[in-house]
Amino acid sequence: MLTGRRYRLKLTTAQAAQCEEFGNICRAVWNTALEQRREYRRRGAWMNYNEQAGQLADAKTEHDWLQTVPSHILQQALKDLDRACRDHGTFRVKWRGKQRWNPSLRFPMGKLIEVERLNKRWGRAKLPKLGWVQFRMTRQLGGAVRSATVSRDGRDWFVSFLVDDGAITPERHAAPHSGVGVDRGVAAAVATSDGKLIDRDFVSPGEDERYRGLQQKLSRQKRGSANRKKTLGKMRRLKRRERDRRADFCSQVAAELTDRNALVVLEDLRTRNMTRSASGTAGEPGRNVAQKSGLNRAILDKGWHKLELALRNAARYTGSEIVKVPAAYTSQTCAVCRAVDPESRESQAVFRCTQCGHTAHADVNAAKNILAAGRAVTACGDLAVRRSVKQEPQPALALVGIPRL
Repeated sequence: MLTGRRYRLKLTTAQAAQCEEFGNICRAVWNTALEQRREYRRRGAWMNYNEQAGQLADAKTEHDWLQTVPSHILQQALKDLDRACRDHGTFRVKWRGKQRWNPSLRFPMGKLIEVERLNKRWGRAKLPKLGWVQFRMTRQLGGAVRSATVSRDGRDWFVSFLVDDGAITPERHAAPHSGVGVDRGVAAAVATSDGKLIDRDFVSPGEDERYRGLQQKLSRQKRGSANRKKTLGKMRRLKRRERDRRADFCSQVAAELTDRNALVVLEDLRTRNMTRSASGTAGEPGRNVAQKSGLNRAILDKGWHKLELALRNAARYTGSEIVKVPAAYTSQTCAVCRAVDPESRESQAVFRCTQCGHTAHADVNAAKNILAAGRAVTACGDLAVRRSVKQEPQPALALVGIPRL
């Protein structure tokens, strides 16, 4: 089974400069190839990877600076561009700017990569044209290396190995009849059908205050100055620390849920659509923009989509089944008597059924409904969405218990 391993690199000054140079050349190849594709599309023609790879080989004979980068890195950049254009459309693929794009170099030929452990803390890898590079080996690779990617995040460099660990997805979970419903929220990141509320702060009050201070400092600094770059580097490091904590939280929760349950049921939430800007346009301005912006930040901060990805990854090792069900009325339905009434949701945290009087935490009640819907899906292969007799169908945001903005 293929999995990833990410380590922080300890590059020499010369190696860091060489990686920057490789990244700049890959960026130039990407932008040139993208402009070429767009020009072809304007004329009603198409260009594929094979054509551009052949032209790149010819260009290397005319431009010596292209020869400083391993050929397969440039070819991989063209492959990534080809896939992006096919998936999103040629005119939707973005340029790679020097300021906003972090260099990323992929070495796709695993047989050319050597990895060895130096001691308890450090390891090293031999990469084409970079030589031996040291990295902080926080865990064993656990398998054969298929490829490696060197990337920069802020001022730090990292190497990511694609590893074949030899694991096989079990045909059956250790507890085949177990299941759990998961409700993702903004007050608590995760609520489960067995009554657990799981949450964590990814930023300490001190870090939040420091970040705000850096923002104020940045606003007073001149664009392009060395001090501004230092301030941006500090801000990026704080944000990376926050991202790492969020990813660690999602991985731990996913591992716990999949280890204990053969069935994990989630709401089918379109996170990208739910976090779109509400500002609108000059002709059609949005409504309640400040409230919608706060909701967007809360959703992104809790890592809804990242948790789903972590669950799918962890399920490969346990044999768990990840099922998504419609989110409609899960927050308005009583988990005991199945009555649907929006008035039962008294507040963000309190659910009190207007029919039978059942009282529970609103998110836990929703998680129980999600589990019931998931079991119906796995048993019947389809799900008939229950509609309330007290209200007409509402937009998607209202159906998941979020007030309409």
